[in-house]
Amino acid sequence: MDLLNSDNLKKKKGSGFTILSGDSTDGHGGYGAGVMNLDNISPVFVCPDDDEAFVDMGALHARSAVEKRIKFLPDKEKVPNGKLYWLVWVAIQYKESKPYYAGVAACEMTVDIEIRRGYKSMPEHVNHMDRALKGKIIVSQMDQKSKQILARFLKEHNEQMWEHSDKELHESLLSE
Repeated sequence: MDLLNSDNLKKKKGSGFTILSGDSTDGHGGYGAGVMNLDNISPVFVCPDDDEAFVDMGALHARSAVEKRIKFLPDKEKVPNGKLYWLVWVAIQYKESKPYYAGVAACEMTVDIEIRRGYKSMPEHVNHMDRALKGKIIVSQMDQKSKQILARFLKEHNEQMWEHSDKELHESLLSE
C-alpha cells in the first residue's frame, strides 16, 4: 500500500499559509512571554520528482503526510533509495503594512516507503525553523529544480507577497 500516493497527499495538502494572527505576548510580559509564536510560519514541502510543492501544517509537529508511518534515521546512507523532499519553513512578516515572505529555510528529507524509513536531521529542522522565523533565507543547499518549484509555488500562492519580498529571496531562488 502506497501511503504517499497522490490521492492520500491531495487529501492532506492545505492551500493556505498561516498569516500573522493575534499575538498572545503583546508586551504584557506575563504568562507565555518569551514563547516562540508559530502563527506566522508554514511548512512547504517541495518534491522535485513530482514537480510539486504543497503546504502541510502537520509538519509543525512532525505529523505531515510525508512523515507519517516513517521511522527517521540520522544517517542518510541507511536510506539509499529514499525519495527527496525539501521541507521549507516559510515565515511571513509585515513591512509597510503588507505581508511578505520574510524567512525561507529548507531542510533535506528522504523517504523510502517500501522500507518505511527516512532520513532527516531533527536539529537542522528545528534550527532552520528558528532561522526562518528570524527572517533568514537558507536555500543554497537545494538543487536548482527544487528552487524553481518553490519560487513558482510562492509566487502563485500570493504574487503580491512575492513581489513585496526582499530581493535576496528572489535572487536565492531564481539565480543559477
